[in-house]
Amino acid sequence: MKLVMAIVSSDDSRDLLNRLIKAGFRATMISSTGGFLREGKTTILVGVEDDRLPQIVEVVRQSCRRRTQWVSPLPTLEGPGLEMSEPIEVSVGGAVIFVLNVEQFIQA
Repeated sequence: MKLVMAIVSSDDSRDLLNRLIKAGFRATMISSTGGFLREGKTTILVGVEDDRLPQIVEVVRQSCRRRTQWVSPLPTLEGPGLEMSEPIEVSVGGAVIFVLNVEQFIQA
């Protein structure tokens, strides 16, 4: 058995959860924050039998595509006053997937 931890954009989490449920998986969602933009993330935990691991990875890939967006960085404190930087294009979305071995699974 494996524990899959998928860290995804909060924008993608509802679609991912719906697809996981339709595929017969049970999942737990935990709100989190991180990354360069400090935007909302969601960590999704799923226990899965070894033979179903490729299926869950494919569901995550289909739901969490990388895309680009323009963001305005925070003002800098350099120079005589507050200076606004030009908007920059950054990559968002996608997923980071961790797969951990589970020694024992108990459902109480």
